[in-house]
Amino acid sequence: MNDQNQNRNLIIDGLNCAGLSREQMDRTLKGGVSAMNLTAIRPQAGLKDALLQLEQARDAVAAMPDKAEIVTTVAELLAAHEKGVVGVILGAQNSLMSEPDVRLLAIFHRLGLRIVQPTYNEQNAYGYGASFLGSEDKGITQAGRNWLTTMEELGILVDLSHCGHKTSLDFLKAAKRPLVFSHANAFAVCQSPRNKTDEMIRAVAKTGGLIGAVTWAPTVRWDKRPTIDDFLDHLDHLIKVGGIEHVAFASDIPEANGQGESDWLRMWGPKGLYPNITGVLGSWYVYGDHAMSDLHTMSQIPRIWDKMHKRGYSEDQVEKVMSGNWMRVLREVWKN
Repeated sequence: MNDQNQNRNLIIDGLNCAGLSREQMDRTLKGGVSAMNLTAIRPQAGLKDALLQLEQARDAVAAMPDKAEIVTTVAELLAAHEKGVVGVILGAQNSLMSEPDVRLLAIFHRLGLRIVQPTYNEQNAYGYGASFLGSEDKGITQAGRNWLTTMEELGILVDLSHCGHKTSLDFLKAAKRPLVFSHANAFAVCQSPRNKTDEMIRAVAKTGGLIGAVTWAPTVRWDKRPTIDDFLDHLDHLIKVGGIEHVAFASDIPEANGQGESDWLRMWGPKGLYPNITGVLGSWYVYGDHAMSDLHTMSQIPRIWDKMHKRGYSEDQVEKVMSGNWMRVLREVWKN
């Protein structure tokens, strides 16, 4: 351990979907990120694919021990930070792999999975995703309640980022431990179905959890390509409503993940799978210009903290958003 590593801020990225390569880890470290919730299992994966993708992620991290290592406890996360490598938290943005039997979650826990969402933008056995609006979102199911109980017993953090509004509130009301929106913004600032209302922000804070303000452009601003200042408008609102102890940060920058233009258009383009999420954006939203204009790579993350300071946030407040709030939640949920 060198003096540079001793003096680094601890920064946790609440959701990272970038590629797993040495070059990407270099960009992540340049951005000062100490640990990240990695989407190791893709949202559409059933049981077999989930196991294969998890093994692929583990192999990729194991191949670069000087850049990254998997962490499953708070102690391991802190040790990775002291070494100056990225602590990779294995996560999943859907629970299709556990639909046959929620007892499968125990196996995934043994394999290192530590943050999981009940559903993505779609409906599954546990509830409804963000693309279901109003009465289309019928909320948590009995299977979802069983899933929640199992997750809390195992000490896997429940993430509601992609859940619909009613489904989110139902899970929050049923929770006995802190829950999170790892990567979502304020619905009051940008009315994306992926964003969370003031009621939900207060509810997640009441569980002791947090909401991670996210730089993913379609949740930041619709009419024109968003900037860090637009992102900070969300951060300001989240802190005003939920309190500084319950707001964090997430990048969700799909950098170097191997997705070309045709795949992006099919999934996330204006005419992609989720028209009420990405089909409502202005003409600025095209492949190559679909990220924030002044924050589109992990190496640029320090710009956020600089802007927070310029807006008058104290060092203590910035530290809570960087990692302090995440550390409190992880300690309570992971129980180690």
